[in-house]
Amino acid sequence: MRKLENKVAIITGGASGVGNGIAKAFVKEGAKVVIVDYNEATGRQALEELQSIQPKSLFIHADLADFSKHAAIIRQTADTFGQVDILVNNAQASRVKPFHETTQADLELPFNTGFFPTFYLMQHALPYLKETKGHVINFASGAGINGDLNQAAYAAAKEAVRGLSRVVANEWGPYGIKVNVICPFANSPGVQQWAEHMPDHFQETLSKIPMRRVGDVEMDIGRAVVFFASQDSDYITGQTLMVDGGGCRL
Repeated sequence: MRKLENKVAIITGGASGVGNGIAKAFVKEGAKVVIVDYNEATGRQALEELQSIQPKSLFIHADLADFSKHAAIIRQTADTFGQVDILVNNAQASRVKPFHETTQADLELPFNTGFFPTFYLMQHALPYLKETKGHVINFASGAGINGDLNQAAYAAAKEAVRGLSRVVANEWGPYGIKVNVICPFANSPGVQQWAEHMPDHFQETLSKIPMRRVGDVEMDIGRAVVFFASQDSDYITGQTLMVDGGGCRL
């Protein structure tokens, strides 16, 4: 049996990049996947590809910065499939700026698109995750752990996600719910833009990674998330896994 057979998973930011890599890895392991994304055209295109593997895949068009949409995402998934087994909080937007130029609006962007959706979606999913003894996989970043230059707002939001995840792992452990965090370094659109616009900095960073390459969104990141979403990780909670080729060590 495939690792995620008969499981229902919600993946935010699932239309492209890391989220889409996770979605592809999940459907290949038998999961019914719900991708949530603000880009409707990209979401519809991603859904067609997923449905060629898992016909029961679903796309929900939503702006996660609109907090009133969060309960409906969980409810629509549960109404459609009867359960929620896995919640992957991957989506987040941010701006790259030096700290002294960072404004309140810059700070609010990653919190409103990443931290708060993670917070509220977990709250709304709790009744369903209790029933399935499910898995939550949240996304943070080496930018927060390393203190990467020009990433003040992004790093703050990602470290907030890590702190929240540890608390929830402790509180939800008695229910059998597992909450873990992944920090990826992957060939996402953001990393591709970085490589294009700051090639010297990108190559310098790459040279410090023992594996000397950028991770593939499906085969490297997606497969790691499959592990955290499956029974293989049923005795692991509150942990941060660096899926970054060895570039950052906790």
